[in-house]
Amino acid sequence: MAHTAIDLFCGAGGLSAGLEMAGFTVLAGNDVFDAAGRTFEQTHPRAKFLPGPIQELSVEHIIEVTGLRPGELTVLAGGPPCQAYSVYNHQRGMHDARASLFREYLRIVDGLRPEWIVMENVTGIYSIANGEAVRAIKSELSALGYTVEDAVLRAEDYGVPQERRRVVFIGNRIGAAISHPKPTHGPGLSEPFTTIRDAIGDLPPRGNGEDLGRVPYLSGEPSAFQRLMRGNATTVEGHRAPTLGKVNMQRLPFIPPGGSWRDIPHDLLPEGMKRAKRSDHTKRYGRMTWDGLACTVLTKCDIHWGAYIHPDQDRAITVREAARLQAFPDWFEFAGSRTEQYVQVGNAVPPLLGKAIGDHLIRLIQERIMVAA
Repeated sequence: MAHTAIDLFCGAGGLSAGLEMAGFTVLAGNDVFDAAGRTFEQTHPRAKFLPGPIQELSVEHIIEVTGLRPGELTVLAGGPPCQAYSVYNHQRGMHDARASLFREYLRIVDGLRPEWIVMENVTGIYSIANGEAVRAIKSELSALGYTVEDAVLRAEDYGVPQERRRVVFIGNRIGAAISHPKPTHGPGLSEPFTTIRDAIGDLPPRGNGEDLGRVPYLSGEPSAFQRLMRGNATTVEGHRAPTLGKVNMQRLPFIPPGGSWRDIPHDLLPEGMKRAKRSDHTKRYGRMTWDGLACTVLTKCDIHWGAYIHPDQDRAITVREAARLQAFPDWFEFAGSRTEQYVQVGNAVPPLLGKAIGDHLIRLIQERIMVAA
């Protein structure tokens, strides 16, 4: 029997891609972001993209386009927009309208009655009103008949070459045991962490602002991660370096691998950082190290805000490099402007994290079947 999924707040489809890698059939995705919707359509041809605000998405329409009846869907996935919860938003709180979007997700849960639910969000959700958002999610799902467990998953523990923490809620209404996937990568485990070299070391050099279109990979034996990202491809695109201004280009040569704004001569620092404490802004103007992990990929790979400088080239990382650090395969091409592409990459669930969740869900489903037998 096919395992089916629908992805709400799907963005470009990172979670959907991971679920598909695990063997799920993704039937539909919904998002309000037009460029992300075009990416989803291009990269998930078997799924139906349902554009527009979730407030305007009816259960009846989902049923109509998927052919499902209530109770037939295996898993309803979705991560309400995280800005209201994010530790980067100091005005977060339950009063923020975005923080109530999970209630729209619950409305669709109530209408579709999926066997399983998966919700993903940033760790800042725990600090809203001393955990009010988390308690509300679990309480309301319980009222709908779902048992739910939450855990913080680290993307690097599942082969993603990036330090990224996400809260994942897993629940079901069928009485099955609930747990979260165990780490597969890291010290003492079957696989080491995926390094930045493993992730992007096969991508050809770029100058500041340089765009050569579709180009061959560098020669040499690719890493296991690179082979996974390439598939059968021999060339790659989307590998255009952003254009940094003159003063930034003057700063970059002073920053060594693993260095940051502290390595820039005082007279070249931005005015606001000339007064900064050495302990402040730890990631700003950070240069990656080949043997390390990337910092969290955000919706702007802006060197002023994070460690997004290439390990040995004086430039910011490209969309393709950001996508690799999020574990997006190279066949995933992002629609929209370059700014919109960075937003899609940064907002996504890394597909390999999605695959780990999907693989684990299938194990839980199979275990329940064996127990029932």
